[in-house]
Amino acid sequence: MTSDDGSPFFIAPHRFDADGTADQPVLDRHHEPVPEPGERELARHRLTLAGHLLGPAVDRRQWSLTQAASVTVTDRRIVHVCGDLALAPVGTGPRHRLRAARPASGQIRWQWPSRLELRPTAPDGTADLLVVCDALRTIAQPALALGGPAREIATLARLVRRAVAAFRLANPTVVELSAAERDVLLRRAGTGSVARGTTVTLPGSLPVEFLSRDDYYHPASGRLRRVRPAGRPAAGHPGPAC
Repeated sequence: MTSDDGSPFFIAPHRFDADGTADQPVLDRHHEPVPEPGERELARHRLTLAGHLLGPAVDRRQWSLTQAASVTVTDRRIVHVCGDLALAPVGTGPRHRLRAARPASGQIRWQWPSRLELRPTAPDGTADLLVVCDALRTIAQPALALGGPAREIATLARLVRRAVAAFRLANPTVVELSAAERDVLLRRAGTGSVARGTTVTLPGSLPVEFLSRDDYYHPASGRLRRVRPAGRPAAGHPGPAC
């Protein structure tokens, strides 16, 4: 990951699918995600994006993208790409820009999400889907919020639930599942809808880790944190998950 096109999703995966797998999606010259060998695209959407940090009693929105992003759902991951690099930390002053030569992009592979939260419909007819991950050594959970028309978001929630369940059932070498977890995922892979205002657990998730101790308590300081490449901590800062 480079600071020029670093994902605003401020976490790094604890484990990857295989050695050498990057945590950023590969994009072509048109800024479209390049599919991996054998990967199957399931849907595309244009949605708003925000990053949340969820505590036991607090939901802190850490950043938001100023324009809608292209969101691609596949049988392995969800990928978001936005050409506007102006990240807007909540409750801060003027926005800080990265160089605008590259889009903001990121992905969540299906081994990471621990649950989905489909928020109630807002008065304007929109809704949010939170894709929540468990984090190491902290009770705070990073989440990616995808927003749009309530019906479209409900369809997305059902698709993500089924895709995550199918991926984990089909890839026992990536995630370890107990018999009870397999039974739950078999139900999650069904065709039922996701009720608004509910939480859907996704057994077998792998935890993620923040890149440094500071990121556990990522402040809304008005300055965009530039995500460092894994394995190269800044001077005076600990390595991953310290």
